[in-house]
Amino acid sequence: MPMRILLIEDDKKLSDMLADGLTRWGYECRSAVDFSAVMEDFAAYEPHLVVMDINLPAYDGFYWCGRIRQVSKVPVLFLSARDTNMDIVMAVNAGGDDYVTKPFSMEVLLAKVSALLRRAYDYAEAAPPVLVYGDWVLDTGRQVLIGRDHEVELTRNEYRIIYVLLTHRDQVVSRDDLMRELWEDARFVDDNTLTVNMGRLRKKLEEAGLPGMIETKVGQGYIIAERPMP
Repeated sequence: MPMRILLIEDDKKLSDMLADGLTRWGYECRSAVDFSAVMEDFAAYEPHLVVMDINLPAYDGFYWCGRIRQVSKVPVLFLSARDTNMDIVMAVNAGGDDYVTKPFSMEVLLAKVSALLRRAYDYAEAAPPVLVYGDWVLDTGRQVLIGRDHEVELTRNEYRIIYVLLTHRDQVVSRDDLMRELWEDARFVDDNTLTVNMGRLRKKLEEAGLPGMIETKVGQGYIIAERPMP
């Protein structure tokens, strides 16, 4: 299976050129489209490496690299016309692994991509999935919900509820299925226990500005469907 590379570059001509060159060398590429929702592309594509411009619409590359670093160790290669030492230092501090300035040689870029992938994956373990809801990310390592400027602490059951619903995005999960995911033998768990956990979780989400994240489908179960409004 080819390595997947996510291109976060708003110059479509350059992005297409990069995709063509990388594809010729056996990589699979996808270009980000919505530059206000980069984490959604990242979560959906699960790339092995990210090529990141700095000057982007909405938020710059430093911001998005920092967001990626909250949930993943995937290599990030900055590709930018900005060539001052301060730009390179900021890229490294944001979590970047390497830096290429424009204009650039495709051969040099390919060599750097190959080196980063080799170092990252020769002995790497499989990374946990990245689960995103709008501009929020569920950190599957620390089991917290991360926003732009704060985090929502979750209990074990609250984390499991969000995890199950996000991994079944756009699907209704019945109460019985959700209880089986939370407790190994749901036969000995009072149905009201799930209601209590759900109520506490919804209160936390509402306080964090996500009152409609979990929808109830009467007689069916629960669903996380729509992306939240910015």
